Amino acid sequence: MALSSLSQSADKYILLKPDRVFDGNDIHTGWVVLIKNNKIEQTGSMDFKLPAGTKIIELKGQTLLPGLIEGHSHLFLHPYNETNWDDQVLKESRAERTARAVNHAKATLMAGFTTVRDLGTEGAMYDDAGLKKAIEKGIIPGPRMIIATRAIVVKGTYGPKSENPEINLPQGAAEVSGIEELKKEILEEIGKGADLIKLYADYRWGKNGEAKPTFSQAEIEMAVKTTKISGRLVVAHAATPEGMIRAINAGVSTIEHGDNGTEEVFKLMKEKNVALCPTLAAGDAISQYRGWKKGIDPDPERITNKKNSFALALKAGVTICMGGDVGVYSHGDNAREMEMMVEYGMKPLDVLRSSTSVNADVFGYANKIGRIKNGLLADLIAVENDPSINIKAIRNIKLVIKDGIVYK
Repeated sequence: MALSSLSQSADKYILLKPDRVFDGNDIHTGWVVLIKNNKIEQTGSMDFKLPAGTKIIELKGQTLLPGLIEGHSHLFLHPYNETNWDDQVLKESRAERTARAVNHAKATLMAGFTTVRDLGTEGAMYDDAGLKKAIEKGIIPGPRMIIATRAIVVKGTYGPKSENPEINLPQGAAEVSGIEELKKEILEEIGKGADLIKLYADYRWGKNGEAKPTFSQAEIEMAVKTTKISGRLVVAHAATPEGMIRAINAGVSTIEHGDNGTEEVFKLMKEKNVALCPTLAAGDAISQYRGWKKGIDPDPERITNKKNSFALALKAGVTICMGGDVGVYSHGDNAREMEMMVEYGMKPLDVLRSSTSVNADVFGYANKIGRIKNGLLADLIAVENDPSINIKAIRNIKLVIKDGIVYK
């Protein structure tokens, strides 16, 4: 009896009372949400008795949402207009890069993104596994991390590159040659803590620097089969139609970027249930770094192509994830991708779904996060006004709760 009473008294309850609730699918009014410790205990109308000692948080004028999920992040990178990618990989120590990543993690969380899928340390080896553990232990504040450790590339295709062929520079990803090396690298990364495997299905290694396919379909198929045994997924960087087709047919879970996807390619993605993480904001940022004055100058070819391919993907009914390739631009500015998804043709409500329940489903975490639902983890945010009407409201963060802990 005494032990039972002690256990009950130790439980922590928080009741959230917003104007409206986005549950990961639809907007509801007249809802409240009760948190017990680190999980959602009750949702819906206030037709239950509050436990003694419940803390009540009034959220007048605000929308309560599941914690947002960043689908394509690089916490070990910072904006390329500060330091270009090559110099980050070659000239910044891993200690410096980890120190930056700690700040990036906090900025991400405080922007309302309680989970990130981090798709490669870009030369910082397995330091994302250590960062993830530090967050889990409560040493530093940050989002839940779904990590790739080192992206995998075909030898000779990635960077940094030297003009002197006698110099072998450190690489921003794990290089492999052939199917056996690929399998060995996958197993190595899983052993080091990878939650998923990321492959580069194509890259800019053509004779004139153009993007060309890298791994064969058979190699990608082996990667998917090997990774699937462990319960993990494979994702593919792919921008060329052929690279995308190989990855799609091999069974990857997501295509990252998809810049030059065609109507036929996106139909295949729909048929094979492969999702697209379009990373609109990265191309937008890079174009501006190169001198494009957005809103003043005509759209450069890169932007025009991206708008067209994204429209084709939407038309084909491809599942769209929210992920901006943040790190190319500032961490904490993750909402930039959401705003651009609307700018490029998605409805705000669909963007909210992509940023919560869709990402949770596609990434394999639907039983933990991405919805306001009884039994799921208490990752919740509140914003001023209604982002399902005006997506820019997603930046008006008033409350951040992760794992039942109030951070803001």
